[in-house]
Amino acid sequence: MTAVTTERRPAAPVTELMSGYVGRVRGGDMGALPSVIALVVLSAVFWAARPVFMSEANFANLFTQGAAIAVIAMGLIFVLLLGEIDLSAGFTSGVCAAVLAVLLTDKGWPWYAAVLVSLLTGVVIGLVIGTVVVKIGIPSFVVTLAAFLALQGVALKIMDNGRNISIRDETIVAIANKNVPPAIGWALYAVLVAGFALVQYRKLRARTKLGLTGTTARAVVVRVVLLAIVAGAAVLVLNGERSRNPALHSLAGMPIVVPLIVALLLLWTFVLDRTAFGRHIYAVGGNAEAARRAGIAVDRVKITAFVLCSTMAAVGGLIAASRANSVDPNTGGSDVLLTAVGAAVIGGTSLFGGRGRMLDAVLGAAVVAVINNGMGLMGYSAGTKFVVTGFVLLLAAGVDALSRRRALLQR
Repeated sequence: MTAVTTERRPAAPVTELMSGYVGRVRGGDMGALPSVIALVVLSAVFWAARPVFMSEANFANLFTQGAAIAVIAMGLIFVLLLGEIDLSAGFTSGVCAAVLAVLLTDKGWPWYAAVLVSLLTGVVIGLVIGTVVVKIGIPSFVVTLAAFLALQGVALKIMDNGRNISIRDETIVAIANKNVPPAIGWALYAVLVAGFALVQYRKLRARTKLGLTGTTARAVVVRVVLLAIVAGAAVLVLNGERSRNPALHSLAGMPIVVPLIVALLLLWTFVLDRTAFGRHIYAVGGNAEAARRAGIAVDRVKITAFVLCSTMAAVGGLIAASRANSVDPNTGGSDVLLTAVGAAVIGGTSLFGGRGRMLDAVLGAAVVAVINNGMGLMGYSAGTKFVVTGFVLLLAAGVDALSRRRALLQR
């Protein structure tokens, strides 16, 4: 009698990816799942209610509308990963934007010198805040709340207690108001997909050499194809002509701010995932005392995180000034800080420290931009927008708390 042997077929690549992801979710690692679901559901609702929501012009507007918040949220993630908070990030962006405007308009400086001084202003603010928090031991909530109040006064002083300063420099104005030529947009798309494929291949090769399992070549191909499809669709839409009179003024091409955000996202993702500093950030956020005993310079890591947070706030202020073509004492005020913190949390970064990614800032900012944009198209008031955004933030924080509890129970 011949024995019958059954050969187990390898799982399909999509199934392989999904099973691994489901396992992580069951273990309490929700990642970006809540924000992605929120984006899909909200977009579908607004598209059904107002078809113009998915028009080429409005799609491009979503990027410029959420750009400043996304950049400020990227900086906040460094601090949130440590289990700290920076309540001054909003007005830090306002002060740095005010410095930029004064140097450009009043002093006549070239744009590159004004931008450099503006960024250095953010570095100094972050260095002061980080030093006070770390060396003196005052909780970051108190220090940054004091900075929140003080920086409002600094902004008023810089702008003569309420003056609105127009920005006319073409390079600065172009950041949030001009577009990349379609050909360059496709070239950037090709570089992005090729670079992602190369990184995935190198990671797979390194894991194979070490005898590690969990990722296969088929799964890598699926990731690359998914990125190519999603990014390609976005570039295709953004490269469409959005002007009603293209002969006089063409609006084809992705906004310049889009590749800027992608570049910052890739840079800081590399820092967090592939450098010793990034590993130290996660280690300190997970357990500061254990990190200290392991030889990590905890104080230096924390101060650097606050410096990076304020520097990214300065970049956010630059984008906001470009979009408005001006700076006033309210730049960086109002709901900017709360929206930026909300974007990071909605995207999946934990308020308890030790868990989060740079992508969370972009996804969370996209959710906030979709809410504001979609509800604006439907005619809802600002009050209703705040209520809905607050509910989404509370829901995201609740998901974070529950997932952490589930992760602890799994151990």
